[in-house]
Amino acid sequence: MEKISSSSTEGGGGGGGAAKISSIFIYPIKSCRGISVPQAPLTPTGFRWDRQWLVVNQKGRAYTQRVEPKLALVEVDLPKEAFLEGWEPTKTSYMVIKAPGMDLLKVSLSKPPEIADGVSVWEWSGSALDEGDEASKWFTNYLGKSSRLVRFNAASERRPVDPVYARGHNIMFSDQYPFMLLSQESLDALNKLLKEPVPINRFRPNILVDGCEPFSEDLWTEIKISKFSFQGVKLCSRCKVPTINQDTAIAGPEPTETLKKVRSDKVLRPNQKQQGKIYFGQNLVCKESFTEGKGPMVKVGDPIFVLQKVSSAAEAAA
Repeated sequence: MEKISSSSTEGGGGGGGAAKISSIFIYPIKSCRGISVPQAPLTPTGFRWDRQWLVVNQKGRAYTQRVEPKLALVEVDLPKEAFLEGWEPTKTSYMVIKAPGMDLLKVSLSKPPEIADGVSVWEWSGSALDEGDEASKWFTNYLGKSSRLVRFNAASERRPVDPVYARGHNIMFSDQYPFMLLSQESLDALNKLLKEPVPINRFRPNILVDGCEPFSEDLWTEIKISKFSFQGVKLCSRCKVPTINQDTAIAGPEPTETLKKVRSDKVLRPNQKQQGKIYFGQNLVCKESFTEGKGPMVKVGDPIFVLQKVSSAAEAAA
């Protein structure tokens, strides 16, 4: 593990850190489209509003793009002021949901009263807040199968991340960790190898940075964004979702076929236990402690300072 002195920065960017944030993405409903925002409040479970909602089947099991790629076409909008520090919804605050061939659905951001028991996503199960019959009917019609829209019940539930990698941290309906970071340079390096370049939305990061070397983020074990400390806890292993075109909801072989050749554990971690995984991006936890909804802000343009890193992807946790 290499500690980096405060007088030096990694990867250029001239006095402004190793890189800077070029985009921030929030995905209010898991597996639906993201929102690009200029700033986002930090909370103990990730950016505020990120993966706070989930579409489930009649047994309460999560739908994701892996089995319901049509979710890629569902657009979600929140009020602009939802990303201001300390903002709280009123009775007239809504999340607006659109999809091809469907009427607009408006979901109140005031807490819904109904409890849905037996909601599950991956290894976790618990209760959630049910967004009611109108939302249920909308998603049932859109997907053509019984569905409900539920919201994480932060008042009663905890969903811890894997303690092997990041003990004491929690998420809402994210896959594994509160934040996922990717660099534009890594995407550019991948796109040079592809016949048809893919956009960043295939990879669904929360934080896109630029100004560093390709795949630098693999090595970052401790960084500062603005004045807040983050830990790089695990390389992000990729599933089927990057193969789904987010404009058409149609899956193809790429970029997974190319990533297998250049970003598999066999290539990156030849002396480690092989799990047949491919890696693209770095999972993060924030080391600061906040109060819900009144946390500090991360903004586009904020510099990234690398405080500690490993010397190769083979040494990174994965």
